Amino acid sequence: MTSSQSPEPARQGFEPSRQNLDPHIDRYAARTAGMTASEIRALFAVASRPEVVSLAGGMPNLAALPLDSLSTQMAELIAEDGLVALQYGSAQGVPVLREQICEVMAMEGITAHPDDIVVTVGSQMGLDMVTRLFCDPGDVVLAEGPSYVGALGSFAAYQAKVVHVAMDDDGLVPDNLREALAAAKAQGQRVKCLYTIPNFHNPAGVTLSVERRAEIVEICAEHDVLIIEDNPYGLLGFDGQTYPSLRSMAPDNVVYLGSFSKTFASGLRVGWVLAPHAVREKLVLAAESATLCPPTLNQLVVSKYLATHDWKGQIKTFRENYRERRDAMLSALEQHMPAGSTWTRPDGGFYVWVTVPFGVDTKAMLPRAVTARVAYASGTGFYADGFGSRQMRLSYCYPTPERIREGVRRLAGVLESEMELMRTFGNVTTRAVSGPQFPGPDTA
Repeated sequence: MTSSQSPEPARQGFEPSRQNLDPHIDRYAARTAGMTASEIRALFAVASRPEVVSLAGGMPNLAALPLDSLSTQMAELIAEDGLVALQYGSAQGVPVLREQICEVMAMEGITAHPDDIVVTVGSQMGLDMVTRLFCDPGDVVLAEGPSYVGALGSFAAYQAKVVHVAMDDDGLVPDNLREALAAAKAQGQRVKCLYTIPNFHNPAGVTLSVERRAEIVEICAEHDVLIIEDNPYGLLGFDGQTYPSLRSMAPDNVVYLGSFSKTFASGLRVGWVLAPHAVREKLVLAAESATLCPPTLNQLVVSKYLATHDWKGQIKTFRENYRERRDAMLSALEQHMPAGSTWTRPDGGFYVWVTVPFGVDTKAMLPRAVTARVAYASGTGFYADGFGSRQMRLSYCYPTPERIREGVRRLAGVLESEMELMRTFGNVTTRAVSGPQFPGPDTA
């Protein structure tokens, strides 16, 4: 090296310059720190292949719908009322649909006025708006453990802290709710609301007993805690039974979320919020800021369906289809699952909640299950605190009974292989996830 040449930089401690892949990283609001995509979403690109039996997604069985008559009616709707259907509408929703929603809710004991209903783009939008209205950063939201992944995502987005309350086969346990409220008070935390899915729970599949409902309503009133009642499955009880809603017991302290996604068509994205009258106006303002107005066309399609079809008979058809699929799953679980596995026995809805033998991590096992051509939703996504590594949600609503039986057979084989590895190499300590994940259609 000549004297005119510069020496090479020392390699020791040398770091090349780093460039973040997202140039906007320093601009995001602090609340986006809690927004993480589902870690299993990439796997479902593979799981959607026809050779994979997916027991993961909560997609309704739309094959049971009268598609021919629906297509005719949609064409008539455009021809006769297209200038209205394709135009902007009210942020609160089409008045005639709000009146019909009151008739739907009456089946579960709810007396409501159309003025207190706000139509939303799916009930997920309603949940997001209610969280935005009521939760400040650091506020505590009580929720069943496990709980719906979409709710956990909304609470995380608004920086609320989720505290889970344990359930049993009869749903949320009142004594556990009292303990959670007492613990929060002792720690100086403010509990804003209880989020609950009382009927055919997602993901647990259990139903809150009638005896407990009044007690839970009373506990929340005593502690000045708002109840958010999420009820997409309430009309899908396999014996046709409907349960009294919490809203019917405490109209002034319950915000009720409803949806046509499970009882009609999820792709239309029509849901609603029934709120105490004083809350309604703020919900309308929140809806205007989020979407300006929900799609008028979709609302009128639902309204025409309710007015001209035997929608109660259609729900009965759905119930029969889902009961057949539930029975196929339960019998397959009994036949194939290894000793040490347990599961819930739902009497409605879409889901079975499975606990696998000790030492098996369902999140870690999922890639191997997909390789074996079966998919499920691992349990950790349904907790805000990293629990659920021994659990999985199995959905029976979409596959045929034959596919369900084959899927459970494949799943049991994967479990047996995991347990054989454990017997050979011992248990592996599992890593808790850092927080809730945001849902996709495959985990709804």
